[in-house]
Amino acid sequence: MRASRLFFPTLKEDPAEAEAVSHKLMIRAGLVRQLAAGLYIYLPLGLRVVNKINRIIREEMDAIGAQELSMPVLQPAEIWQQSGRYEAIGEEMFRLKDRGGREMVLGMTHEEIVTWLAAREIRSYRDLPQVWYQLQTKLRDEARPKSGILRTREFVMKDSYSFDVDEAALEENYYLHTRAYKRIFQRAGIDFYMVESDPGMMGGATAHEFMAPSSAGEDEVALCPACGYAANVELAHSMPSQPARPAAGLEEVETPNVRSIDEVSRFLDITPDLLIKSLLVIADEGPVLAMVRGDHELQESKLRRLIGEHRPAQAEEIGRITGAEAGFIGPLGLDDIRMIADESLHGGVFAAGANKTGYHVRGIVPGTDFEAGFADIRRVREGEKCPHCDASLKIERVIEIGNIFKLGTKYSKPLGATYLDEDGKEQPIVMGSYGIGPARVAAAAVEQLADGKGIVWPLAIAPFAVHLALVQPADSQQKAVAEKLYAELMSRGVEVLLDDRSVSPGVKFAEAELLGCPLRVTVGKRTLAENAVEVQIRRGREQLSVQLPGAAGAIADLLDEIG
Repeated sequence: MRASRLFFPTLKEDPAEAEAVSHKLMIRAGLVRQLAAGLYIYLPLGLRVVNKINRIIREEMDAIGAQELSMPVLQPAEIWQQSGRYEAIGEEMFRLKDRGGREMVLGMTHEEIVTWLAAREIRSYRDLPQVWYQLQTKLRDEARPKSGILRTREFVMKDSYSFDVDEAALEENYYLHTRAYKRIFQRAGIDFYMVESDPGMMGGATAHEFMAPSSAGEDEVALCPACGYAANVELAHSMPSQPARPAAGLEEVETPNVRSIDEVSRFLDITPDLLIKSLLVIADEGPVLAMVRGDHELQESKLRRLIGEHRPAQAEEIGRITGAEAGFIGPLGLDDIRMIADESLHGGVFAAGANKTGYHVRGIVPGTDFEAGFADIRRVREGEKCPHCDASLKIERVIEIGNIFKLGTKYSKPLGATYLDEDGKEQPIVMGSYGIGPARVAAAAVEQLADGKGIVWPLAIAPFAVHLALVQPADSQQKAVAEKLYAELMSRGVEVLLDDRSVSPGVKFAEAELLGCPLRVTVGKRTLAENAVEVQIRRGREQLSVQLPGAAGAIADLLDEIG
């Protein structure tokens, strides 16, 4: 490709609205442009990167026997209503009606549609297993699109689906996808973790996420450097330190205008870990009191797994249910509502609100002075002990780049996807769902490898392998050498961007570093005087002098070394 013919609109300054490194650099390097909030146009160079990631994905999916298909983005709402997710998902789904008044949706994922297909095409155990995949557009009405292409309203996803006779067969497909995903991300040149995750709206019993470490990530994972335990903080476990246990025995203490954990602990002259933080929420089943230690935070996703969707109680509801204002509620005397206490409260002695405005109670023993269900409902913290060994956990910010779910029969049962087993008995198909965000892989690579000069692409997903800078296009000798080298590299299968534009050398070098192709090869007067070309390895910016005879072969060999 010749730069003089390429649509390559670079910017010198960071866009004002951009915060993430990938957002800034992908706009400055002319890879993407924003149409509206959460909507991006992929320009030629950006599309080359994404297409290379897609090619890797296709190769690895084909290698495990998956078959590519394509399903519509526009979908009948009735299929989503059958699965139960039409109402459950809420405002994140784009909804519309066709001209006949039929309710439709724009697909944010395709579990319902692929199950609809399987229900009509799979008849017998002889038809199984099957693995189908697609690279297709998804649409989600994100409340807060941000960070460039990391959180958008329209995006392409690789989603695949496995169909099996039982859980054991599903386990095999789950393993195959795990192995394929690791190869995909390794080939793409990014660092990643595979972590336990919350299935969330997808449902099913087991799920894992593939996370790329990056300060731009919106997720956090808990990691054990000793035993390898890794989990999204949404469900991660840990072993917190235990506070010293004070004497038991209930004692009511007047605490006027003292509400927050810090205020109460100072007033009572105790540490926050000796307080019970009581949070009243309203679930479908009614009010629920969730309790964690005063130095801990409630992990909403863990509570949601226990009680379903819920919301914080309003001031009027708190007063009516507990008899006290917010800041003075606690577990004593609330025998008529469900109470869930974090496991770290078990066996301790604590202070808590007295359900009487202006008062707290000391000496409370959970499980003795009140009845509650004990469960892990708190958010893990860095430095706490791993649940599997004595090492300390670390917390790291990450970008989600892939996920895998054991769906089981969550979709096959309501949508009637069944098969006849060897005895002629009808059985529900056991399913798995597996996703990768190609654009997120690209953004993660930028976030992890960029330096102060610009993007540093891994070879496998770079828009071009070589950025060939012709310093003076008007110089016939330089042009002849550059054109010959360009042709020789292309004949070897090396993708080359020949910068033959009539702009200053400084602009060419700056834009080469901004774009971040693995090698920059410079043809100029100084190097030709030595019958050589200059080669800069973009990662680390090491510079080499390569003699012109055999230069194409030497450059190709260098690409093999850094690839």
